[in-house]
Parts: sequence; structure tokens; C-alpha cells
Amino acid sequence: MNNIGKDELLSSFGMAFLHSTFSLFVLLSSIWLCFAIWVQEPFGWLFTRILIGIWIVFAMSIIGIYATQHFFSRRIDVMLYILIFLFGLFWYFSLTPKQDRDWSPEVAKILSYERNGDHITLHHVRNFNWHQDGQYDEHWETRQYDLNQITRVNIIASYWMGPQIAHTLVSFDFADTQPLTFSIEIRKEKDEKFSAIGGFFRQYEVSLIAADEKDIVYTRSNIRGEQVYFFPVKMPKAEMKALFLEYLNKSDQLQEQAKWYNTLTSNCTTLVFDMVQAVSQKQLPTDYRLLASGYLPNYLYDLGALNHQWNMETWYQRAHVNPRTAEYEKFKYQTSLNYSEVLRYGLSQVQPKLNPSKPNHQKTNH
Repeated sequence: MNNIGKDELLSSFGMAFLHSTFSLFVLLSSIWLCFAIWVQEPFGWLFTRILIGIWIVFAMSIIGIYATQHFFSRRIDVMLYILIFLFGLFWYFSLTPKQDRDWSPEVAKILSYERNGDHITLHHVRNFNWHQDGQYDEHWETRQYDLNQITRVNIIASYWMGPQIAHTLVSFDFADTQPLTFSIEIRKEKDEKFSAIGGFFRQYEVSLIAADEKDIVYTRSNIRGEQVYFFPVKMPKAEMKALFLEYLNKSDQLQEQAKWYNTLTSNCTTLVFDMVQAVSQKQLPTDYRLLASGYLPNYLYDLGALNHQWNMETWYQRAHVNPRTAEYEKFKYQTSLNYSEVLRYGLSQVQPKLNPSKPNHQKTNH
């Protein structure tokens, strides 16, 4: 009798565990699928929400029925839910990114290039003129760069949602011409706004923008009011050149096949890390700060990529460009090169003398 009682108890515990596990699976999978349907709206605004409501009722019924009773049998109930959920997965993963949507103008062009050894000609370099109301004058350029003239790589962190989350940009300095900034962004359609939730559920394609700092950094620091930090990083010359070429490889990939943006796994920071990892002479450690991108500068400091002449508190004070870019608005000549000087001011021992009353005559390559 004792053995029978023990066996029944173990069986009850086992069934309770299975019930709880399946119920948790139904709950989590239903939340995921409802978000996916809500973001994608496969049947328009109204019918999509009706479908979500039907799914919620169905899922809650499955959980309740499975715990107390059943339509046919417990096994059939489980199979019924799994089959319908697998159909939802098939629909979701059949969604394909596209190149031919009605894009917002700031991401309408795809970067392309021509290469002759270390000499690169870039097409569709963005150099918009942004106004205080968020409007802009469109301007796309062709620019030429000599990879042998790269002098430094800079990481730009733009904080838009608290200290944990920042958009990561990478800027290249050249000895003979103005800097160039690369930014991996969502590719929005016209009248579409950014949604962190939508970024998890294939709402946006990936866009690679090559731009003038006066365009792509200015719009964050001076127009949107994001808090922007500029960090010069230490990197061997060969790796700087290789990183630039990795961006060109990324543009080739996006020319060939559009790709989905993902807020967690395929975003502005993780994709940059993948490219740096590809060109680095040593293996870079994975770290939670690659996901909590606002802490990326601390990660770089721990790697030794930021100069240890200052601690991180001092780095954040000196790297913060907003107080300087606010003064830039008072400059008589608001040129790209003057703006780039403002970004770098205070980050080296020998400081340039800012002269906002005169145009900057350094060579450009528009």
C-alpha cells in the first residue's frame, strides 16, 4: 500500500509539473504571437485586433480546459494548440524584408561605392541640412576617401531613453578631408515612427547610413535634444582600415539582400561589435553592455580602447558634447568642419582654437 501511495504521489507531481509547464508555454507563446500580429497588422487595423482577441480567448480556454477538463483528450488539446502556434510561427518567419517600400527620405538611399586599392568613392553620402522644427533640406553627395589617410576612429553614443540605451555611431577621422560617420539604423517608411517593441517583431529593415557629422550627429545633439558623447578610441591603423572596409561589406550585403532590424540581436551596437570583432587581432569578450548599449563606453574603457589618462567619470564629462554644440548655434559660420571641431574640443591635450567668426578653409571633398 505504501508503494502504491508513493507511486501515485510521484505521478501527481509529474502531471502537475507538465500542466504548469504547458500552461507557461501557452502564456508566453501567446504573448509573443499577439505582439507579432499587433505589430504586423496582417489583416488591417480592425480585423487584426479581432484576431488578437480571438487568440487570447482561445489561449486562455486551452489553459483552463487543460487544467480541469478537455474537449477531446489532453493529448489532442496539446497538439491542437501546438499546431496552431506552429502555423503562426510559419507565417511570422515567412515575412521577408524588402528594398522597395515607400521610404522616409533620410533613409531612402542605399550606400554604394567604388574601390581602387585604398581609394574609395562613396555614393549616397547623406549631408542634410536640419532645421530646428525637425524639417530638413535633402542633400546626397559623392565623396572620395583614401584609407591610408585614416587617423582615428571615434565612438559616438547618443542617449535617447535613459542611461541604459544609446544609439551607437562610428566616425572616421582623415588627415586630408573631413570626417565621415557610419550609422546602422532602422529603415523607416514614410509617416512611420520608431517603436522599440516593433523592432523586436520585424517592423523595420536595417539601413546603413554614411553621413556628414553636421547631419547625423547634429540632428541628435541640436534638433532632438539627445545627450551625445564623443569618444576617440585607440585602434591600430590596420584595424581602422579593415573596419572601414567592413562597413563597405555591410553595404554590399544590404544591396544584395535587405535584412531585418532587431532591437536586441541585430541593432546599431551589436552589428558594430560584430564588425569590430571581425577585424580585431584579438578575441573581444562578450558582455551584457553590448545589449545595454548605454554602458558601451565603460566596456571600451575596460578593454583599454579609451585612454586611461582619465577615469570614466572624467571621460563622460569631457565627452559630453551638448554644452559645446549648444554654443555652436551662435557661430556665424555653421560649417560641417566647425561642427566637427566642436565635437572634438577638450578631448586632446593640444586643443584647436575655435573661431566661430571665420569659415573653416580645410579641404573638403563634396
